Amino acid sequence: MMIRVANAPCSWGALEFEGLAGESIGYQQMLNELRATGYIGTELGDWGFMPTEPVQLRSELEQRALTMVGAFVPVALANPAAHDPGADEALKVARLLAAVANPNDQPPFLILADANGTVPQRTRNAGRITPEQGLSSAQWTTFARGAEHIARAVYDETGLRTAFHHHCAGYVETPQEIARLLELTDPTLLGLVFDTGHYLYGTGGTDGQHVLDGLRLFGERIWHVHFKDCHPQVAERARTAGLDYFTAVHDGVFCELGQGSVPFAEISPWLYEQHYHGWIVVEQDVLPGMGSPKESAQRNRNYLTSIGL
Repeated sequence: MMIRVANAPCSWGALEFEGLAGESIGYQQMLNELRATGYIGTELGDWGFMPTEPVQLRSELEQRALTMVGAFVPVALANPAAHDPGADEALKVARLLAAVANPNDQPPFLILADANGTVPQRTRNAGRITPEQGLSSAQWTTFARGAEHIARAVYDETGLRTAFHHHCAGYVETPQEIARLLELTDPTLLGLVFDTGHYLYGTGGTDGQHVLDGLRLFGERIWHVHFKDCHPQVAERARTAGLDYFTAVHDGVFCELGQGSVPFAEISPWLYEQHYHGWIVVEQDVLPGMGSPKESAQRNRNYLTSIGL
């Protein structure tokens, strides 16, 4: 099976963080433009952005020959009191995913993440995290057990697998933190969503070689891939000026593909060499003033075509 390319609602300004959402674009326009610009899959986006009734959502996807490939669920996993409510939320989303899954395609993933952007210290220091700003040994155990609890609940009820999304402004941002979580969790139960832009910004550097190093390091656990670029000058300015995560995103740290430091032209053949048969999901956080989401999505798709995807 060839690697296929999807996009996500965040590329049309539907971001999960309050205050960062772009101009209001309805889900039907988003799906129409996503399909028109050459993508054949989508992620769900925030709960309620797309229809949550399975028959209606399935109809919207089938009309456009689109596959639902996953959905993002943030949970404050370092807090044990959040585990059961988090499992309830994940199951609500997973039931919808399972109901609209294409029986002839790879099942969608429940994409689990920390409650990114909710811990002031981590939000303030995203892109330059130091070890003392991380979790204690006991907190790591709590975090990992929570992730496994949710992944097990999702699999037992829906048969869907869960992949964890490392993310800036959360407790799993740096390569060391990703490695720690994977070390503490069952590799048959929890996979990794490798996000190229978040990985590069989370390394504290601007050298795209770090992304290739990360792919090689975590390759066996990578189940799902997000293609996001990282602008080196914006990233360096954010670090030098001590800008928080939201300001850096607003300033365009995650730029269009090919405009930053992520070496996609090297990542693509590496994925093929590793026999990766999953989806690549483009994420271009389009904010007010950044121009037309449809035009940006088209430029991103054209770029991927130019490197063989």
